[in-house]
Amino acid sequence: MGKIIWFTGLSGSGKTTISNALIKHPFLKHKKTLVLDGDVVRSKFHTHLGFTPEDIKENNRLIAEICAKEKENYDFILVPIISPFAVSRRFARQRLGDEFIEVYVNCSLKYCIKRDIKGLYKRALGGEIENFIGVSENVPYEPPTNPEIIVNTYEEAPNKSVTEIISFLKECNY
Repeated sequence: MGKIIWFTGLSGSGKTTISNALIKHPFLKHKKTLVLDGDVVRSKFHTHLGFTPEDIKENNRLIAEICAKEKENYDFILVPIISPFAVSRRFARQRLGDEFIEVYVNCSLKYCIKRDIKGLYKRALGGEIENFIGVSENVPYEPPTNPEIIVNTYEEAPNKSVTEIISFLKECNY
């Protein structure tokens, strides 16, 4: 039965970068893995959803359901997704059970704005993007209170975060 590694953090915090590096690590390289990147899943399968809090929760729920359906087919499913609401992460944890591993990709809003590779924060702060998670009062980011793993990407390189995650997986005999 596959483990679901659910990465949560602000846009630009490093979720996808860490996921992509993780699947190339020797520990996972020969394991059967699937990456369900939140942006990719939304653009391919959930195009009917917008970015209201309700639509974001529904997108997260649907991704958890995909994980539940696919976990028998993979050793690890990596889910880099902002997942801003505690209620959505609780649902995913309850739905996926002991296979759910929450990774908080901790990076401050200030640092994500400074990093802003895609220019999204600039556009959101300029009023061009509504309901931008962490910027809009309508869509706050609620940091997890008890994740299995916390990686601090504002102060460490992606390879250090990958090493921390691999260490956790080995310690838990995954």
